[in-house]
Amino acid sequence: MLLLPAVAALGLLTQCQSSKPAATATAPTTQTPAAPEAPKPKEYKYTTVEGDPLKTRIYTLDNGLTVYLSDYDDAPRIQTYVAVRAGSKNDPHDATGLAHYLEHMVFKGTSRLGAQDFAAEKAELAKIEALYEQYRGTRDAALRKKYYHQIDSVSGVAAKYAVANEYDKLMGAIGAKGSNAYTSVEQTVYQEDIPSNRVEQWASVQAERFGELVPRLFHTELEAVYEEKNRGLDNDFSKEFEALNRSLFQKHEYGTQTTIGTIEHLQNPSITAIKAYFDRYYVPNNMAIAMSGDLDFDQTIRTIDQYFGKLKNKPVPAFTPAQEAPITAPIVTEVKGPQAENVMIGFRFPGTATPDALVLRMIDKILTNGQAGLIDLNLNQKQAVLEAQSFADFNNDYSTHVLYGTPRQGQSLDQVKALMLAQLDKVKKGDFPEWLIPAIINNEQLQRTKSYESNEARAGAFVSAFVAREDWKDYLQQFEQFGKITKADVMRVANEYYGPGYALIYKRTGKDTSTPKVIKPAITPVPVNRDASSEYYKQVVALQAPELQPVFLDYKKDIQQTELKPGLPLFYTRNSENNLFSLFYVLDMGTNNDPKLGLAADYLKYLGTGKYSAAQLQQEFYKLGCSFDVSSSPDRVFVSLSGLDKNMEPALQLFEQLLNNPTPDPQALKDMVAGILKNRQDAKLNKGVILSQAMLNYVKFGPKNPFTNIVSAQELKSLKPQELISRIKQLETYQHRVLYYGPREFAAVASPIPAREIDPLTKKPKAQRTFQVGTVQEAEGVLLKLHHTPAQLTPTPPAKDFAELPLKDRKVYWTDFNMVQAEILFLSRGDAYDKALVPTVSLYNEYFGGNMGSIVFQELRESKALAYSATSRYANADKVGRSNYQLSYIGTQADKLPEAMAGMETLLNDMPMAEANLNIARQSIRNSIATERITKSDVLFAYERAKRLGLDYDLRRDVYEQTANMSLADLKKFQEARVKGRPQTVLVIGSKDRLNFKELAKYGEVKQLTLKEIFGY
Repeated sequence: MLLLPAVAALGLLTQCQSSKPAATATAPTTQTPAAPEAPKPKEYKYTTVEGDPLKTRIYTLDNGLTVYLSDYDDAPRIQTYVAVRAGSKNDPHDATGLAHYLEHMVFKGTSRLGAQDFAAEKAELAKIEALYEQYRGTRDAALRKKYYHQIDSVSGVAAKYAVANEYDKLMGAIGAKGSNAYTSVEQTVYQEDIPSNRVEQWASVQAERFGELVPRLFHTELEAVYEEKNRGLDNDFSKEFEALNRSLFQKHEYGTQTTIGTIEHLQNPSITAIKAYFDRYYVPNNMAIAMSGDLDFDQTIRTIDQYFGKLKNKPVPAFTPAQEAPITAPIVTEVKGPQAENVMIGFRFPGTATPDALVLRMIDKILTNGQAGLIDLNLNQKQAVLEAQSFADFNNDYSTHVLYGTPRQGQSLDQVKALMLAQLDKVKKGDFPEWLIPAIINNEQLQRTKSYESNEARAGAFVSAFVAREDWKDYLQQFEQFGKITKADVMRVANEYYGPGYALIYKRTGKDTSTPKVIKPAITPVPVNRDASSEYYKQVVALQAPELQPVFLDYKKDIQQTELKPGLPLFYTRNSENNLFSLFYVLDMGTNNDPKLGLAADYLKYLGTGKYSAAQLQQEFYKLGCSFDVSSSPDRVFVSLSGLDKNMEPALQLFEQLLNNPTPDPQALKDMVAGILKNRQDAKLNKGVILSQAMLNYVKFGPKNPFTNIVSAQELKSLKPQELISRIKQLETYQHRVLYYGPREFAAVASPIPAREIDPLTKKPKAQRTFQVGTVQEAEGVLLKLHHTPAQLTPTPPAKDFAELPLKDRKVYWTDFNMVQAEILFLSRGDAYDKALVPTVSLYNEYFGGNMGSIVFQELRESKALAYSATSRYANADKVGRSNYQLSYIGTQADKLPEAMAGMETLLNDMPMAEANLNIARQSIRNSIATERITKSDVLFAYERAKRLGLDYDLRRDVYEQTANMSLADLKKFQEARVKGRPQTVLVIGSKDRLNFKELAKYGEVKQLTLKEIFGY
């Protein structure tokens, strides 16, 4: 047994020693020596910081590994990050993209993980590595083709000895969620969200994969990276940001190379260089483990040391940043692409740990904080541009401040640029109110408090400090230092760094003729051996762990309910963690009933009250540390207010004044209408909107659907302010329900229940209402005083839903879009929602297409290298009476479209049966549910979702109990009855000069959809 329980490996077990005396005629005259004492457990020293709200313990193991631990018991889960201080700036100049590609390889396993016969596999992997060196060493086309054919052939042999996706399977088996990683300029970070009882299994696997790199399944994974590169080539924003960095950093790697790498380098990889990079940077003294969740400090650090303590410390090469010359004039670049035009301006700043970078954080908030910044109010609130914002990108050697704006109809990019730079001039002159900096400080504290409710944010803060090479004490002191920033500091820094030199990127709408394409190599599918498992996998799974039991919601206990007045229920859940509140008014009506409801919700943010202008109102809310929103969906309206509970009363008073007495603003409406019309044009330039909203709704419902159910351009132009004002003022007159999550006691929020009326016929009190959820209490609360509603509420209009089309015929709909990739959706309509099916559907989705260990991912990415992203799921309806749908997606190079489509259709109709995958899927679901806790305001919204589905209990209970005994036969029965052979409607978006229409015709009648057809305008 290679893996020992933690207690044994730490030397806490002792061998038995015989105390039997020697065989003599007389009893011994001397006392038998006492057995030596068992060695004491190793003590681990750690540091803490006084006043740290996360109560973090920071350890440093003997080999230099840094470990950050924070105990947060919201759920029996732990967010983990393993951070390596090596990113794309450390890539060799002749092998850019290496750090990112290595990130992919670290998921492939080791000589034990993912291996069936490593001795045999190792010989083949050595051949592949040598062939790649020969391949990248020549530019002779014939030789390259020969070498790649050999690589492909040998890779097929090597794959026979491997187990594809065994890491993902193992993480799934222990109930981990969110398995992923990311590479940036400074770091590569690996993340898992694990059950708290699986720390040892997690630590064993992580130490295993960070202790040894085996780059197996290399050429199929390289294809996935190619597809990731293609996705970047199809993303105009990514191209803009790369151009901006090239301008700002002409010597430093931030600008001279990109994280994804060049096509030239991607197509000429070196396994030898990747292994050398791993050996150089993936060492414990250059790594950190960050964990936050339900953990035991002492046991966790022992376990981490047990496994990670074996890693060997090595010197890490020092990085010497290039010194950039001052920029004395704008560096102008034009970028073309199919998406909407915009302008981007970038300024260079010092690195993240410097005092001036801290002031940059303040300047960024002075410009845009979502409510009261200069850009928020002077540009967005006044609708001077279609949209503008600022954001800061902080890195170790340099930071960047970016202004980003999109023009209104008829507005030039230079005009947008001038408006944004004018806001910077205001900062330089100190032309902003005195109260703004203190308000920003208060709101930053509020946001930080809220972020501490998230293990991901807590552990992410540890990663940020580690990567920036900041002591945790210094990192925390930044918040204190931030609170001391003055207007003088802001003006000094602004005048120093916002000079005449900056990067200026004009994004024009048009065809990018310079866009290259990553060439598709010939790849033979490799075996994935899904029924096999390594001995190491079996050992890890066999490690014993304390069993955790699920906790299901009991809506009657977890939610308190009363009636503020007849027809106005309140649902309450207590926040016992911090001083923040959230308040919602929910109406069962939406844009399906009245498309102008959405317009009214949008109009509200441009309106003031009799006392305050719209801008002043936003400032008042910001001063209070509160914010409001009104949003509409096809069948619901959400009115919300949130922030600091101590300011709930004044914030609610302001909000109610706005809802009940908004001041009409004709010019704001005129500008809003012009903005809507421009946004509608821009939506036609967004491939995500085209495929996932416009085309999908067209196919499901026909030309008249929730997406096209909008107010026409002619109606928009003739709108009067009062039409929208009246809808706003009517919101609180309709029957609705109130949801509250906050720190106040129920009695302090709820209102007294009205006295029972006397029935005029019986002369007796009318029967009181009965409630299905929680308890009814009599109390006087803030909502009675401040939530203004009429005595008699108007019933909401009957729900209006669009009829779903039967989808009985095989059809292919395609839309032309200038892009490198093609994106494909397979859609089939299932049966009406049935709660009895949900457990089977959950297991089917987990098994078939829901994650990186699923059948679809294994076949289409790991085996056939056809896509970066491939998913499939049987989507349950979100309310009673609607249909379920099978929805399958694949994004791939256009020239791979025939193989990708054939691969997806084959899987949908002939689902592979693998007992091992089923066991993992079952374990993953049950472990996830056992360690999931629905808390905070999520309790209220879980109940909202349940009611829409006709449920009065937590349906996860059925999933947990029923999936335990489901078999492959159950999945096969479901798949054959509800997926196989169903008529498929295929949706395709791609460039018409790259799509294979002959191939598309194999899937049904092919019809092009114009943008006018699917958008309705």
